Amino acid sequence: MNHQATNNLGQPIGKALAEWLPCSTAHQTTMDGYYCSVTPLIPELHAYQLYQAFAEDLSGKNWTYMPYGPFCDELEFREWLVEACSAEDPFFYAIIDNQTAKAVGMASYLRITPSVGVIEVGHIHFSPQLQKTPLATQAMFLMMQHAFDQLGYRRYEWKCDALNQSSKSAAKRLGFSYEGTFRQATIYKGRNRDSAWFSVLDSEWPALKAAFIEWLQVKNFDAQGVQIKSLHAFLDKLAVARAL
Repeated sequence: MNHQATNNLGQPIGKALAEWLPCSTAHQTTMDGYYCSVTPLIPELHAYQLYQAFAEDLSGKNWTYMPYGPFCDELEFREWLVEACSAEDPFFYAIIDNQTAKAVGMASYLRITPSVGVIEVGHIHFSPQLQKTPLATQAMFLMMQHAFDQLGYRRYEWKCDALNQSSKSAAKRLGFSYEGTFRQATIYKGRNRDSAWFSVLDSEWPALKAAFIEWLQVKNFDAQGVQIKSLHAFLDKLAVARAL
């Protein structure tokens, strides 16, 4: 049973973190998986491949909920990418298809706060080549694993436009807990954005990690790459961890 800590005035207070140390800021590393690799995005190497992959989205709908894009041409995209990758926060990664060795998507860490152990994943843009594939799930797993296991973060966040149903569904599928919606949180592309917040905590990570590892096994996919068991089927232990 959990007992609420109190101070000498009898007021409830949060759990003491006597052994807490600030997280590492070593973001510039490549994360390797069986299906894909997640590597620091270098515009000179990845801009052309990403532009070509994103161009397969003929409708441009993948840009609707991004604060930038679509871009008129590769030059405009490259110029934006150079500027975006010039900062340490957000820190951008390219997602590489191991079969083709080409960049097929991107994502970033952002709102990086090592002092309190909070980090967010965002700027997630998957090309049609990446969407709904084992690569997409593995990319998100690799970034989460690096944040918790290598960098030592306590809280891993996902935020999106509250009207972006596909992003909200993706967060829930990947094991994030919905925490609420911040109304009129920001403005982008001249319109209001209510932001839906999701998170995974370090206490939940071991069970979620085990589920990812089980789901990503080659034996869980048929010859056409279609999953045999869903990720949800492996998340029972995570539900138990959250109930405690």
